[in-house]
Amino acid sequence: MQNKINGYTREEAEELVRYLSEGRRAGKTLTFLFASYGKAHGRAGGSVRNYYYRLLKSGDPAAREVLAGKDLAAGAVRPFTEAETEHMLRAIWAERRGGASVRRAILNVCGGDAKQMLRYQNKYRNLLRKQPERVRAAAQEAGADPALAVRKNRAALEQRLANEINALYDRLALSLREENARLRETVKKLSEENELLRRAARPKAEPRRAKKTG
Repeated sequence: MQNKINGYTREEAEELVRYLSEGRRAGKTLTFLFASYGKAHGRAGGSVRNYYYRLLKSGDPAAREVLAGKDLAAGAVRPFTEAETEHMLRAIWAERRGGASVRRAILNVCGGDAKQMLRYQNKYRNLLRKQPERVRAAAQEAGADPALAVRKNRAALEQRLANEINALYDRLALSLREENARLRETVKKLSEENELLRRAARPKAEPRRAKKTG
C-alpha cells in the first residue's frame, strides 16, 4: 500500500510540488497552475489549491521533505475584517431579498469581478459551514426569511458553491492564458518592428563608381 500525504500518494505530492515550483519560476501564477494541473489530472482547480495549502500547513515530516528546497509559499492572503464580513453579508442579502440566488447575489455585489467573486464565495461558504447563525442573522436583518439562509440541504448548497469556486478558478486561468497569448503576440510584433528599424538605420553602401579607362 502506498504511503499517502494528506490524501495524495507521495509520488502525486512530489509531482504537484515540482509542477508548481517550476511554474512559479517561469512566472506563472498559482491560480493558473492550480487550474492547469487540475485539468491535466482530472481534478478541480479548487481541489488542487486546497491540497496545496493543506500541504504547506502540514506538520507531517513527509510533507516537509516533499516541499524542501522548492521555495514555495502560501503567498499573501488578505483576511476579511469584521467590518468587511458584515458589509459582504448585508450586500448579499440585500440582493437575495429580491429573489436572487447566492451565486447571482455575489455576482451582482462584485460587479462580475472574478477574483472578488472567488474571495466572497470562499468566505460565504466558510460562514455557512462554521457560523450558520451569523448568516441567518444577516438574512433576518435584511428582511428575508432566515430559513432561506441555512436550509436542510446545506450540504448541497455548499457543494454548489464549491463547484462555482472551481469554475471561477478555471475562468481566471483561461483569462491569464489569453492575456499571456496577447503579450506574446505583442512582443513578436515589437521584435519585428525593431528589426525593420535596425535595417532602415543601417548606412547604405555607396554605389561603386566605374573606373575611367584610357
